[in-house]
Amino acid sequence: MRALRRRLGLTQKGMAEEMGTRQQTVSEWETGLYRPRGASARLLTIIAERAGLEYQAGSQDRDSGQGRGDAEKRGDAGRS
Repeated sequence: MRALRRRLGLTQKGMAEEMGTRQQTVSEWETGLYRPRGASARLLTIIAERAGLEYQAGSQDRDSGQGRGDAEKRGDAGRS
């Protein structure tokens, strides 16, 4: 997520405005607290493809598995 945003030359606020979400949500996606899902995940995939980057919805920037857990179990992971 962060690599895509930086490739586009956007701040978190700018990315949030482009996607119609909050800056805090973009930050949470980047830190792994939540993951994009639904329409947000699909939109990010399309944006990444057009920017020449590979992005798969639901993939994580880290191999540690952090960012998954209670929020995902509650069903509110990737709030948009």
